[in-house]
Amino acid sequence: MNGFGPSFGGGFNLMFTIIPILVGIGFIFVIGGILYSLINHAKNARAPKESSYARIVSKRMDVRHHTNHHNHDGAHHSTNSSRTYYYITLEFDNGTRKEYLDVKNLYGLVVEGDTGYAAVQGEWIVAFERSHSEPLR
Repeated sequence: MNGFGPSFGGGFNLMFTIIPILVGIGFIFVIGGILYSLINHAKNARAPKESSYARIVSKRMDVRHHTNHHNHDGAHHSTNSSRTYYYITLEFDNGTRKEYLDVKNLYGLVVEGDTGYAAVQGEWIVAFERSHSEPLR
């Protein structure tokens, strides 16, 4: 034995050392992502609702695709799914702009250039009441 590299006959076994570490790291990332999502959702749900006069300056969609691979009875199967997230960007009286996640299905009800009172809660837009007065400059 030369002391370099894995020794498959005795002490260090590459497969039983490295693979569990990689699986553990992957597990930590998955659990961390789930916890981050739950904490972020709770933070937004607890945030106070604020209403401000604003103009809708843009709208966008973010489509996220997911593919799950699994084996069932020795056969390889894949399932595909996707989810679309809708975002609305508001411009306020003071000129600041901020993008909000549409959690109340407002995306199809508003158009760019609409002005009115927007109710936001954390990073979410939860209501928009269109105004027929003069638009923001």
